[in-house]
Amino acid sequence: MTRHDRLRELDLLRFAAALAVVLYHFTGFAGPGAWPEPSAEVFPEIAGITRYGYLGVDLFFMISGFVILMSAWGRGPGEFGVSRLVRLMPAYWLSVLLGAAVYLVFRQGHGVPGLVVPNLTMMQGGLGVRNVDAVYWTLWVEMHFYVLVAVLAGIGLSYRSCLVFMAAWLFGGLYADEAGSELLQVMLVPTWSPYFIGGMALYMIHRFGPTLLLWGFVAVSWLLALHWGAWRARHAFEGGEETVVSAAVTGIFLVMILVATGRLRRLRWSGLTVLGALTYPLYLVHSQVALPLLDAVYPALDRWAALVLLTAVSLAAAYAVHRWVERPAAAWLRPRLRAALHPVQAIVPVQRPAVETGSENVREQPARAG
Repeated sequence: MTRHDRLRELDLLRFAAALAVVLYHFTGFAGPGAWPEPSAEVFPEIAGITRYGYLGVDLFFMISGFVILMSAWGRGPGEFGVSRLVRLMPAYWLSVLLGAAVYLVFRQGHGVPGLVVPNLTMMQGGLGVRNVDAVYWTLWVEMHFYVLVAVLAGIGLSYRSCLVFMAAWLFGGLYADEAGSELLQVMLVPTWSPYFIGGMALYMIHRFGPTLLLWGFVAVSWLLALHWGAWRARHAFEGGEETVVSAAVTGIFLVMILVATGRLRRLRWSGLTVLGALTYPLYLVHSQVALPLLDAVYPALDRWAALVLLTAVSLAAAYAVHRWVERPAAAWLRPRLRAALHPVQAIVPVQRPAVETGSENVREQPARAG
């Protein structure tokens, strides 16, 4: 598979994950939110289902394990870092500033001036600073994964190095929990790493073909994800049924297995690419859009009509961010960041040619400089 063979089924799954989170916040969340009452109380008819929408994050992380390894393959840490900055930061910066504007104009949300600057770095999670929007916590978890992949890219991405990396990360997380090491738990995020590791193993199955060892990584990742999913149902997202969470986690692994083995390749509709492009901005802005909008239209507007309007406006806002922020910002930012890598690339020694691995069908592919 070449880098240009877009897997549109992943676009659909990413959008489904984002929509699940949106519906969780709008109709299934038991805490304070955009509605005057908890959204689960506003929509008791569907809250029993949408309260599990937070599992869209679990699907996000597994897709990330698959896609980020695919994106990093053949790249050095510099190029990988550029691709992540260009992809994430423009929409994120706008989201932070939107949160600040909503707070300053409507006195809603958490965009107080003192939070804006640290939030613009996307490092507020490590600084102990509150997020302007609660959804940002997932970006800090993703950042842990990106840093680890950048280190792997610096070593050199190959079939062998990925196997070693996944095994070290998996067992390192287990040892961190066993030892009660707060530092290693923070670095290795063992409560979420099974999704990233499972996604990486499935990408390797997709790229190189299945082996018993790769399926073993998927199986162990699934078992660990079941464990942590049940733990979150008991502690972090109280009220959820562990059997339902376990079934949903299993479903996430099964659908990603279908992607890895090419069973969903018939999903070729080009519109899925648009849905995939909406995913990230929709995730970032939907809560901020909801705060002033619902205050203006509800309860004068029926709750169901308000929900439809809220979802439609969130989708429209996501498209606007993609069309008029992400695309032009990426076109401006990418060449400048790449130019910043030139001095580093000029002193990187020539890479060794590809060498055969112990597997008949796999050749190591050293990463390019930068």
